[in-house]
Amino acid sequence: MSQNNLVLDKSFAFAVRIVKLSKYLKEEKHEIVLSNQILRSGTSIGANSEEAVGTQTHKDFIAKMSIAHKETRETNYWLRLLHEAEYLYNIQFESLHADCTQLLKIISAILITAKNNEKHKK
Repeated sequence: MSQNNLVLDKSFAFAVRIVKLSKYLKEEKHEIVLSNQILRSGTSIGANSEEAVGTQTHKDFIAKMSIAHKETRETNYWLRLLHEAEYLYNIQFESLHADCTQLLKIISAILITAKNNEKHKK
């Protein structure tokens, strides 16, 4: 666990769920393409958030968090598609979608704050 960093903790826990989802989709549903898509985007959220925390400049932080934001939106898309295509039961979708939506809200708030701080520096 990170040292009290909400976005890092939640994005890591979400990535673990996505890895397990990908395994389920491949083994139980025999779905490879969509499984790989959601695996890439869903694990990228945490990786980019982790990179953002380690950046040396404020601009780099905003750039990495912006990528995490885009990856979260993409993951949300794949979740909705998997649900509508009947690869996910309602309960699976609702739980994962709720976590994804929560991450999106957290990352959006971080970006708004970071961009406002950047404006005030100028």
